Amino acid sequence: MTNTFVDIQHADFIMVMGGNAAEAHPVGFKWVIEAKKKKGTKLFVVDPRFTRTASVADFYAPIRSGSDIAFLGALINWLIENDKIQWEYVKAYTNASFIVDEGYDFDEGMFVGYDETKKKYNNENWYYQLDANGYAETDPSLHHPRCVWQLMKKHYSRYTLDMMHNICGTSKEDFLKVAQAWGEMAAPNKAGTILYALGWTQHTVGTQMIRTMAMVQLLLGNIGMSGGGVNALRGHSNIQGLSDLGLLSTALPGYMVLPNETNHPTFADYLAKQTPKPLRPGQLNYWGNTPAFFVSFLKWMYGDAATKENNWGYDWLPKWDKMYDILQLTDLMYQGKINGLLVQGFNAQGSFPDANRVTEAFSKLKYMVVMDPLKTETASFWENHGDAHDVDPSKIQTEVFRLPTPCFAEEAGSIVNSSRWLQWHHPGAKPPGEALPDLDILAELHMLLKEMYEKEGGTAPEPITKLNWPYKNPYAPTPEEMAKESNGRALADIKDADGNVIRKKGELLDGFAQLRDDGSTSCATWIFSGSWTEQGNQMDRRDNTDSGLGNTPKWAWAWPANRRIIYNRASCDPSGKPWNPDRVLIEWDGKKWSGADVADFKADAAPDSGMNPFIMNEEGVGRLFCARKLVDGPFPEHYEPLESPIGTNPLHPKVVQTPAMRLFDSVKDRVGTRQDYPYVGTTYRLTEHFQFWTKSVKLLMIAQPQQFVEISEELAKEKGIAKGDWVKVSSKRGWIKAKAVVTKRVKPLQVNGQTVHQVGIPLHGGWENVSGEKQFLVNSLTPFVGDCNTQTPEYKTFLVNVEKA
Repeated sequence: MTNTFVDIQHADFIMVMGGNAAEAHPVGFKWVIEAKKKKGTKLFVVDPRFTRTASVADFYAPIRSGSDIAFLGALINWLIENDKIQWEYVKAYTNASFIVDEGYDFDEGMFVGYDETKKKYNNENWYYQLDANGYAETDPSLHHPRCVWQLMKKHYSRYTLDMMHNICGTSKEDFLKVAQAWGEMAAPNKAGTILYALGWTQHTVGTQMIRTMAMVQLLLGNIGMSGGGVNALRGHSNIQGLSDLGLLSTALPGYMVLPNETNHPTFADYLAKQTPKPLRPGQLNYWGNTPAFFVSFLKWMYGDAATKENNWGYDWLPKWDKMYDILQLTDLMYQGKINGLLVQGFNAQGSFPDANRVTEAFSKLKYMVVMDPLKTETASFWENHGDAHDVDPSKIQTEVFRLPTPCFAEEAGSIVNSSRWLQWHHPGAKPPGEALPDLDILAELHMLLKEMYEKEGGTAPEPITKLNWPYKNPYAPTPEEMAKESNGRALADIKDADGNVIRKKGELLDGFAQLRDDGSTSCATWIFSGSWTEQGNQMDRRDNTDSGLGNTPKWAWAWPANRRIIYNRASCDPSGKPWNPDRVLIEWDGKKWSGADVADFKADAAPDSGMNPFIMNEEGVGRLFCARKLVDGPFPEHYEPLESPIGTNPLHPKVVQTPAMRLFDSVKDRVGTRQDYPYVGTTYRLTEHFQFWTKSVKLLMIAQPQQFVEISEELAKEKGIAKGDWVKVSSKRGWIKAKAVVTKRVKPLQVNGQTVHQVGIPLHGGWENVSGEKQFLVNSLTPFVGDCNTQTPEYKTFLVNVEKA
């Protein structure tokens, strides 16, 4: 989230799209209700289903799942055509004026640079024209034909009202109500917010869906504003913390990039390519501090063994040749190229797409280790559970080891919520039986591997033998020790520019500004620096004092630097005066930036210093054109999902799906067609069933006891299905049995001249639950494909058939 849950109460307009906040985030949704009660704020919902959020909304518009970019692209076009632009903000704080390289082009669904043999884009020309000093050339008038504004305007001119209706199935009248509501947010004293979740991320073009809405918010001047922002509602099991800590396959903690064996063969190559230079004179670019962040990370990894002479142990750090995401790993298992798998706190059998193929992949392993508080479908994938999971155990040779661990409420630690708040929790009970903390299990495994490498040698043992392991009990590191490592400490006296000692050797750091690139600091996660200082555990604070606009700086700790709203310098005009005097986050007092929040800016940088608010971008401004950052285009473009219910792309029939999509050869025969599977399936969560452990709670299984599928009254009549009937829902990959919920909440849509039916299938059940009923896994239906940039599986739109069982 750029903002916070609490800040939602200040929004002048709220839209939920790509999520169902009332269902999935019922506590945080309180602040939406507060805005409606206190301000009369209007809540709009755009969703394939009439959801629990829609039931309390002021307006609901249906949309075909997977067509969100067409809707939002049309919104961009409408804002431009109707001059609903916050012009001063756009000219000062976006790259609208930047002139784009002459080599950039887009034609008939294809961006320039596509390599047909590699099925990838070369994005070299998706960049700006640079002057002799390496700065981006600009045209403040926005008239240059190759400036970002003109290219964007041309790109989205194709997204007309008719085109939107033809692709999305949303009526023109409904769209215009949404567009007009957003248009009112272009005023400097207004701010609207967008709330989204997995309904956007789980598509082949999920990243670009989010990007499109970010562009809308930049055009309206809503980024950095109280009540504004683009707010991702993250998963309850610490999903925000997962990405913060670099658990994605090509990431390091703090959103640094894991070195690539081709692009970063040496330490010098890495720093040269990962330390961008400002594209405008005088601009602060915080990624310019990458050397300090990266060297401090390597010192945490390898301790005293990391020296300047060996480039801080850079050669010991793993280098990637391809993304080893869940899709890649599953495919390698399917090919028999992986011997063993450790599954920690994660029900892979119920979460990976195309569950039947996942079972085949797991069956080719020699062993699997499952660390979890409960018995999961992953741990029992080799057992036969009838129709719900029909396998022959005698033909599965995978040996499964179960290691019981505590649940989060049985141990201490921090969880990062959607607002980026690190909140410390204490154990509510002791774990039962033989359960051991994850840290103990992993530490024992590490110590055993280290001993084996030291005794027996092996290929490249240093990443294990040189690993820094400074814990009081090396077999049982504590959460407190780990948290302090994330914060960082001084390995030598740290001095300021005047030579004054600001941190003594051994002391915890106050924040990431104290990190150094000379090996004198150690820090696991630079964005967490400041969370546990010499003043104590900042995450454990519970002072709810309001510093203004609902900001509570002494309640827990927010990354980065305890800042609650990111890019809040943009809440003021170029002279430092707040756009909205009634909602002052920060302002320039003549000497420094001060206010209710921690300024996301250099504290003493005057408004006329030439520095712009978006200090994490080398441009210093928000990106309407995303230069060389994404694999599938600098402007978001509508492409059909892998399985399209209309079989064409009305925008450009020659290019139906995104050319940047990765589709493994071994699954190409597992893609369904609309002739065999005519209906659109989409998955979602229920409040009563979150993650896979709540199905082990009897009261929750009583509240939602059976698997079901939502189908429209029209489709039910067509198929002869009555409410409560058992139905079979099938895709090219598998089938499930569920109860039919015949409802008005899902309506057929007219899309590209044909009727498209959508069905909603909640994530539910599985064969490991307290009901005793062997229920099916919904991911048996979902396709084995992911978002082009993140490889998040496409669970939100796929083709199915529905029949009375």
